[in-house]
Amino acid sequence: MNLLYIYGLEGNSQGMKATYLRERFPHIRTPDFTGSLEQRMEKLLTILQSPPADKWTLIGSSFGGLMAALYAISHPQRLEKLILLAPALIWPDFVLQTDLRIPIPTVIYHGRHDDIVPIEYARSLAERSFTQLVFHDVNDDHFLHPTVRAIDWQQLLV
Repeated sequence: MNLLYIYGLEGNSQGMKATYLRERFPHIRTPDFTGSLEQRMEKLLTILQSPPADKWTLIGSSFGGLMAALYAISHPQRLEKLILLAPALIWPDFVLQTDLRIPIPTVIYHGRHDDIVPIEYARSLAERSFTQLVFHDVNDDHFLHPTVRAIDWQQLLV
């Protein structure tokens, strides 16, 4: 399985979630992204251009969740699954997309106490956009540190 973790806007590949996932899945890729959304997306496209038969599971946190969702719009055939952690779907690049029907199995974990990306707005955007959505409303904040540690990642990544 090809696994890639994309952290949030202010994160890096040495953050808590990236480190936690690498400890459990040594083969996961956790590259660093810098610059504008466009620059980050260019780097993501380069990374995901592996042999055509290979599909990816993307795990994206906050801005990384936005990046994973934007990639899924244009490249659904390249993806196995999306796991989005408090995704920043409120970014105009996603909100302004119309008639989205992203056909990828998508699991979202979003904290009820998220003061960065409001859960009800994120849920509404996700429900209109992903056709195979499982949305977990959790007792956590935007960073989801307790939630990330509680997820059964082995089961989720099957």
